Amino acid sequence: MGRAVMKIGYKVWLDNNGKAFGDGPYELLRRVEETMSLHQAANDMGMSYSKAWRLIRTLEERLGFALLERKVGGQLGGGSRITPRAKYLMNHYQQFREEVKKGLNKIYQKHFGSPSHPIPLLQQERGRVRERRDQK
Repeated sequence: MGRAVMKIGYKVWLDNNGKAFGDGPYELLRRVEETMSLHQAANDMGMSYSKAWRLIRTLEERLGFALLERKVGGQLGGGSRITPRAKYLMNHYQQFREEVKKGLNKIYQKHFGSPSHPIPLLQQERGRVRERRDQK
């Protein structure tokens, strides 16, 4: 039986009377920036356009500023671009996430050591493990 490697599991987001920004919205905006289309970005994430649109509106309400500039239809079709404030938020959120990750890894190391080394067995647990091996 292989040893399972323990790791940190966590979610982090910005909150302002409800979830205002996190990994999902970050990814959606990153894809809008890439594709210039909310519809395409949502589709790439396996999300319906209507759900993506509702999410953007909810986030804009909670944040107090627009995330997207929308261009409707026309000869070349519509499209979406992220606003300068959305780009600022994305950049700072990405840096924030990296610092959170580093900080949590440092705290993990302090309390548990390297993730590749399992938590040592207590003396009474060692005896039970030996008993089970002897029974086999």
